[in-house]
Amino acid sequence: MGKFVITKRANGEFQFNLKAGNGQTILTSEGYASKASAVNGIESVKTNSQDDSRYSKEESKSGKPYFTLKAGNGQIIGTSEMYESNSARDNGIASVKSNAADAAVDDQTV
Repeated sequence: MGKFVITKRANGEFQFNLKAGNGQTILTSEGYASKASAVNGIESVKTNSQDDSRYSKEESKSGKPYFTLKAGNGQIIGTSEMYESNSARDNGIASVKSNAADAAVDDQTV
């Protein structure tokens, strides 16, 4: 089962990573000014991750596929790693969909 891990960046911002059951990071958030905002971001991922229309399949400048997950207002709430192929990216989306909805939260900032 997946889990959300909340950490604090060197600049004081909070972020979270969604990790799959094997510990691999499958989605990374933006930086948030407060822990409460990061927790709200996690709830948004849980809600929006089940809706295919919230995923945007992208390609980096170097040609690597990746995806973003957007909230209902269009704001990006998470970005994937860079993948070697479109099929690997699609597997990453499937992993977010299967792990996010009931993932536990591991707050490592306390």
